[in-house]
This record gives sequence, C-alpha cells and structure tokens, in this order.
Amino acid sequence: MAVRVFILCLTLCLVTSCHSSKVMTSRPKKDTQQPKLEQPQISKNMPPGQVSLFDGSNLGQWKITDFGDQGNVYVKDESIMLQTGNSLTGVTWVGPVLHMNYEINLDAMRLNGDDFFCGLTFPVGDSFVTFVVGGWAGYVCGISCVNFYDASDNETTVKAYFDNNRWYHIRVRVTPGRIQCWLDDEQYVDLETPGKHLGTRIEVKKSRPLGIASWRTAAAIKNIRLTKLPDSASTPEIH
Repeated sequence: MAVRVFILCLTLCLVTSCHSSKVMTSRPKKDTQQPKLEQPQISKNMPPGQVSLFDGSNLGQWKITDFGDQGNVYVKDESIMLQTGNSLTGVTWVGPVLHMNYEINLDAMRLNGDDFFCGLTFPVGDSFVTFVVGGWAGYVCGISCVNFYDASDNETTVKAYFDNNRWYHIRVRVTPGRIQCWLDDEQYVDLETPGKHLGTRIEVKKSRPLGIASWRTAAAIKNIRLTKLPDSASTPEIH
C-alpha cells in the first residue's frame, strides 16, 4: 500500500512540474526593438509651414556643443536642460537649415545665474548672428554682432529684466533685408540688414549654423519650432 501511495505522489509531482514548465515557456517575449523616431523634414522644396525641431524626449538632431568647459546637457520634463558651465553651454543643430524666409520659435527659462539664458545663433543669408537674451549682468538683449559691435553696444540693444523659473517665448524672423525678434509677443529687434556687416562673436562660432547656448547660467529650452515662410525676394538656401 505504501508503495502505491509513493508512486501516485511521484506521478502527480511530475505532471505538475511539466505543466508549470509549459506555462513559463508560453509567456510572450518582450519587444526590445526601439521605435524609429521621425526626423523633421527640412528642405528647399518644403512647403510653407511649421516643423518641430525638438520632440521633448531626446536631443534628436541637436548635439551638445563642445565649447570645452560647458556644463551638463540633458533632456528632462520635455526640455533641454543647460547646466551652468565655466563659460558657454549649449546645443547645435546638425540637420539642414534655412538661410532666409523663416522663423524660429522657442520657449526659454533662466533657472539660475546672472547672464544670458538664451543665445540663439541662426543664419541670415550667408552670415550668422546671435540673438542674446539677458546678457551682460542679465538684462541686455540684442543682436551680436552688427558692424562688429556686440548686442550690448549697437542699434539693437534693449534692456529688460527677467525672472528666474519663468518661461519666456522667443521668436526670430529672417526675411530679405530684415531681422526681427520678439519676446512674449513684444518686438525687441527690427533690424534692416542691407549695407551692414553681420557676424557672431568668436566664442559662439561652434553654435553655427543654428544653436542655442547660455553663459555661466543654468537654463531650460523647449518647444523649438521652425517655420518656413512663403518665398519673397529669394529662395531659402539649404546647407
């Protein structure tokens, strides 16, 4: 009798073990393939309209600018975070760009520091300039450089005061013969460019053709968008 009970128990154990093994092996495998990210389609043939240059999840075609002594750069809360460096900290766009008849829109916030929290470098035809927001002790805005003069000392110089931890909307518009810049829908720059020498400071050369940087200041950047405008006097160049 004892032998029969032992054989019966052993048989039940084997059946249970086999059933458990089948259950474990029948579980579906996790899909480890990463979804493909769509890149913004920018070309000279693109129709007028807006494209996003930052999806809020990763840097995409923005690359950390190697200024040499920059702070950390990373994505958090759908924003590009620029930590305080010894000088400049920023990102540079490595995709195609428009050189004329376009707008750049973005939101920028100063987290801490007392200098510019957004230096937006962008193309103007064959030249490049930087719209400085909150530079020179934190309250100067303007275009660097116009006729070799910085934003602090040329016809675009405007003084403004900025709060930490507040988002500011920045819009730059480039059309033949004109650069226009707005902060929160208030126009700060309306520069006629014919006959003027346009350029950037040597420090931000690595931000060209399109880049965003801060100077010894922690900042956050989000909602970066490019809008192609209808062609007016010229066809936008694509590099």
